[in-house]
Amino acid sequence: MIAVVRAEPGITRAAAAQRLGIGSGGATELMARMRNVGLLGESPAPVQGRGRPTTVLGPHDEGPLVLAVDLRSGDWRLALAGVDGHPVVVDEATGGGGDQDRVRAQLTEAVGKAYRRNPKRIRAIAVAAPGPVSRSHVGQVPSRGWRDVDMSGLAARVPDSAGIRLIIGNDATLAGLAESRTGAAHSAATALHLIVAHGLGGTLVVNGEPVGGAHGAAGEYGHIPFADSALVCPCGAVGCWDLTVDGRALARHRGEAPPEDPVGYVRSLVARDYRDALSRNAFEQVATSLGRGIGGLVNLHDPDVVTIGGVAPLLRAAAPDAFDAAYRDGLMAFRKESPPPVLDGLHGDDGPLLGAVTLALDAVTSAEALAEWAERQRS
Repeated sequence: MIAVVRAEPGITRAAAAQRLGIGSGGATELMARMRNVGLLGESPAPVQGRGRPTTVLGPHDEGPLVLAVDLRSGDWRLALAGVDGHPVVVDEATGGGGDQDRVRAQLTEAVGKAYRRNPKRIRAIAVAAPGPVSRSHVGQVPSRGWRDVDMSGLAARVPDSAGIRLIIGNDATLAGLAESRTGAAHSAATALHLIVAHGLGGTLVVNGEPVGGAHGAAGEYGHIPFADSALVCPCGAVGCWDLTVDGRALARHRGEAPPEDPVGYVRSLVARDYRDALSRNAFEQVATSLGRGIGGLVNLHDPDVVTIGGVAPLLRAAAPDAFDAAYRDGLMAFRKESPPPVLDGLHGDDGPLLGAVTLALDAVTSAEALAEWAERQRS
């Protein structure tokens, strides 16, 4: 029942019963049990014509909560969510730049403050970080100039006895998780998600679960050597695809210095009323690299669908013919007749935050975690 409410927030009790294949009596009994242990609640559904009134399912007023941190290039957000997965931002800040100690201190204080407001209900904290993640460490955050950042202290203001889980995930991976569960790839068994921001990252999601790799750092697609080996990437490798698909690439093709904010640079160029020949060529070069690389990844992973986020939809829309031609040219011959669709993600800039909520709720709604919650409610 919780899985149904997470997949379809605001679903009626009648529709939930239908999804579960149980009768109205069974649904009533199940909801009574869920209500008694403080997991789900009900409220009257909006009246729609004649017929028997029904109810809408949602989080219990005293039910479990999760915290989700969305750490981005220039700011961060902290959100609170119940078992329906709907995040409500409770704190945020801009700036901080390369001062990782200051940003971590801000986040630690914000997490502690949010916990103190709901000490008996918060059960997990998830963080979406803009860099490769291995356990509690973020390998690097190029947009902030960070390297090997330890995020394990973000829950330092939460008592160890509370048993709150802290989970760190890559932002592109979590955006792909969100698109797979509730977005453009919702119906796909195998989905590839790519996000362009300061570079490119992504994830392969199989049956609703991201493929994490041996250390949880899979999906660094931007560091595949699809580019010229003369280009040196800040990651330490050469020829990274990253360097040909974001605002830095646009600036290079236009003969300009690398922008401090590649995402803002893309948005500013896209928003211009007039696009000169130099800019048109730059967009075509970037869209070609993006399309060709996606074709290569389709050959590698064989997904049902590809979804794109960040500024990737803008880059494709700026030179759609170049993107489409490069995508098809990059595909093996047997795929060209019916290639996987490349869809714009539905969640946009909220993808990483929603993915962090999803990650935390997966931990909170496991069979073991729900049994623990129910036992706490009875005691």
